[in-house]
Amino acid sequence: MPDQPKPGNFYTGGLDRVSHLRKDPDWLAERRAHPTSRFIPLWRGQNLIIGPETDAPRAQFVPLQTLGIPDTELTLLGTDDQGAYFAYDLSHLDEPPAALIPDPQTQFLDLRRVGPLMPRGEASMLAYARGMAYWHQRHRFCGVCGHPTRADEAGHVLRCTNEACATPHFPRTDPAVIMLVHDCDRCLLGRQKVWAPGMYSTLAGFVEPGESLEEAVAREVYEETRVTLDSVTYHSSQPWPFPASLMLGFHARAKTTDVTVDLSELEDARWYEKSWLLSHVDDETFRLPRKDSIARRLMEDWLGR
Repeated sequence: MPDQPKPGNFYTGGLDRVSHLRKDPDWLAERRAHPTSRFIPLWRGQNLIIGPETDAPRAQFVPLQTLGIPDTELTLLGTDDQGAYFAYDLSHLDEPPAALIPDPQTQFLDLRRVGPLMPRGEASMLAYARGMAYWHQRHRFCGVCGHPTRADEAGHVLRCTNEACATPHFPRTDPAVIMLVHDCDRCLLGRQKVWAPGMYSTLAGFVEPGESLEEAVAREVYEETRVTLDSVTYHSSQPWPFPASLMLGFHARAKTTDVTVDLSELEDARWYEKSWLLSHVDDETFRLPRKDSIARRLMEDWLGR
């Protein structure tokens, strides 16, 4: 695996994806049979977690032989120095198999509840597995002719079973821009009505067809707040499989500062002084975004300047 750049955002890294081996049936068969190989089970969008969810939860990796899963239903995620990892979605079952939940300390949970408390490599693998399972669930039929699809290349291609079509479909990721807008000593934060009480975050939105990332940043900020921008600078990215996004992070300097909130998008948006943010302790009136989010990273890097 090539050397990696400086540590990225949460849910990044963790595995060598060995994409060059996905078409090698002999290697795949050997890995599926190897005693060190593990699978990451999912059920109804939840991951299998061991330990108290508020105190150092861990991913529960399961030996491949536990359930006798058909090879065609496994999705190869990649390898590390411990072995190979495969994902398997159990959502077709009314209840998860009892063999996977031997005690009350093991349970299927939404990764967003426990991800920030987990080792980053494990959280990354669970997010990866969740994203692949979501894509498989929503592409069971060919979008060209409507026939069923079948998994190919270790689960990374869904191919139409209609021989006259045979269209290959590849995992989909929806690009979304997320931006910390500032005017030097203040930043612009907004909140949606459905968020936890007091939580404010950076602005964000999906990239439209035929649009550059910089254009998407400027458009989303203007649509939501009527603020215009002077400059846009790329910061970093983050996979966000909740359900299927890639967050592309930016810092942006404001040209205008009058705020008019689009209430169909946001409940509120306002400027916050850097000094106030540095001194404030999260409470019901104001809290920073989730610790595993790129929004939090954008804010912390700006506050630390």
